[in-house]
Amino acid sequence: MFKDHAFLMQELKDYASPRAKLTRMIKSGEIIQVRRGLFLAASEKGYSLKSLAAIIYGPSYISFESAASYHGLIPERVSAITSATYKKNKNRSFHTPFGDFFYYYLPAAVYPHSVSCAQENGMNFLIASPEKALCDMIYRTGKVCRREAMRQLLFEDWRIEPEKLTELDFEVFRFIAPLYRKRVFSCLLSLLAEERS
Repeated sequence: MFKDHAFLMQELKDYASPRAKLTRMIKSGEIIQVRRGLFLAASEKGYSLKSLAAIIYGPSYISFESAASYHGLIPERVSAITSATYKKNKNRSFHTPFGDFFYYYLPAAVYPHSVSCAQENGMNFLIASPEKALCDMIYRTGKVCRREAMRQLLFEDWRIEPEKLTELDFEVFRFIAPLYRKRVFSCLLSLLAEERS
């Protein structure tokens, strides 16, 4: 279980100097400091990196390449955890003893849609649907307004199988795409409609 600084200070309150005790525990490797103010006992097994992502920086949910890989949309296994956040106005990254965590800003209007709860090692985490993960990835790439450029991005750069794309829920795309307020999404919708026909 991940513990914050206040929780550990309460646990160590019987020591003459709880802060000094915590420092010794970190140096001895008994406790691992995930980031400032967040810790995990070294003996702890079966933790969830996807759950940890929301604890490191939030509000956030798993998205972009991590969610696309999780849903089998892209063939690559993704080692870093990528998450979406809002109201931050800047992207963030955290390099921890457990791996790298990247957080990308999204418009508040699109943030809460098409996200569900999943479990890893008995711990809950929020994750984007495959449709939302794809839209988040396109939003982050910037300008790709021509049909051929969109085809290259989806099928060559990200290596998404055309059949996988047609299996996705077109109505979800139609609902969330306009919320990003970028022209690139009209190109995406047009390409998706063409692939489905």
